Amino acid sequence: MSDSTTWQGQSMQPTRVILLRHGQTPLSVERRYSGRGNPQLTDLGLRQATAAATRLASSPFGQIDAIVSSPLARTRDTAEFASRVLHLDVAVHDGLIETDFGEWEGLSFREAAERDGRLHRKWLSDVTVEPPGGESFAAVGERVGLVRDDLVAQYPAQTVLAVSHVTPIKTFLRGALGVGPELLFRLHLDLASFSVVEFYPDGGSVVRLVNDTAHLQ
Repeated sequence: MSDSTTWQGQSMQPTRVILLRHGQTPLSVERRYSGRGNPQLTDLGLRQATAAATRLASSPFGQIDAIVSSPLARTRDTAEFASRVLHLDVAVHDGLIETDFGEWEGLSFREAAERDGRLHRKWLSDVTVEPPGGESFAAVGERVGLVRDDLVAQYPAQTVLAVSHVTPIKTFLRGALGVGPELLFRLHLDLASFSVVEFYPDGGSVVRLVNDTAHLQ
């Protein structure tokens, strides 16, 4: 009889999470901090969401059993296109929301650096630092860890499409890889890109794909 354990020693089937970043918004065009604000998708963003949904319709990641989304409009709208082709309802999970950038919301990198120079520099290297009135990346990490646990418990051995934002997606990848916070500052994720991670109920995780944009070519 063959051994069904993985190279990491797991014997149970994982929960696969397909991470889809939302499409373009006016703030992403201008490279401005976009956290808890609620901009709509641009025309290009709508086309990106359509392309992502079309990719999902061809089942490149296998059968998808559920769709969860951040509560913000840009993710809900992106998820809605996937919902139509997959014939699945979208469940909102508040834990998938983007980082709260506080008083830096809507500012460019340069504007935030000019406004709060010392704090901004420290924030770029220390995940425990909060923007004024905002949320640290460490807090995002705790929140995303709870989302991961929820998904593994609610969808055992199933595949879930999670439509979210750049920081939560990077945080999922960081947790699955078991690496330090440098990943948050050095990994690039395109709009409407796919990444795929698997989490095992008996411990361990695997990253299958990062920043796939083949559907946008």
